[in-house]
Amino acid sequence: MLVKEWMSTKVVTIDSGSPLQEAINLLMEHNISMLPVMEDGRMVGIVTDRDVKRASPSDACLLDFQNIMYHVARKEVGSIMSKPPITVTLDHTIEETAEVLLQNGISGAPVVDEQGVIKGIITKDDLFSALISLSGLSHKGVLFGFQLEDQPGSIKEVTDAIRACSGRLASIVSTYETAPQGHRYVYIRAFDLDAESIAKLQEEFNQKGILLFKVDLSNNKREFFRN
Repeated sequence: MLVKEWMSTKVVTIDSGSPLQEAINLLMEHNISMLPVMEDGRMVGIVTDRDVKRASPSDACLLDFQNIMYHVARKEVGSIMSKPPITVTLDHTIEETAEVLLQNGISGAPVVDEQGVIKGIITKDDLFSALISLSGLSHKGVLFGFQLEDQPGSIKEVTDAIRACSGRLASIVSTYETAPQGHRYVYIRAFDLDAESIAKLQEEFNQKGILLFKVDLSNNKREFFRN
């Protein structure tokens, strides 16, 4: 999935010469955590809620309200913004974007086109929404976890068994990370399976020694068969 399918296209920006108080007001008014900072029509930085907190007096509790507001009013957004801005492109994948956010310790990033023009904002919340959609969680159903041999047809054998019980596949995710050599972990979410079919599949998979766990999301039942 691509960032452009999940980003927010409503972008609130602020000029670099604007007072810090204006940034605070915009963050609160729109319930957002970052503002692209503009200068002569170009994005020159990002101001986040963390930047605002760092710019606030550290001994604010010892100051009266008027002194705090005076301190804040003197600062301009350009003096506290993070620069250069970390961005992703419209064609970045969700996975690539998550890596950018993690590596840079940020909660979101502007999304730009080939000319560097801002087209949207992508945040961790957007990535979580994409993950939920990708996993098929909205379908509830049953999540099976497997340890399968890394050979052609190993996943098909499992999915054929599910389909033979009239099950429908919502998602399939596999990884080699932490799996024993010659194997991979596979997670399959299926729905339209009744209790009898689930029990039959569980017995079949256990006999083959490939089932790690089963989570019945519709009934909130969880069983683990191997560590």
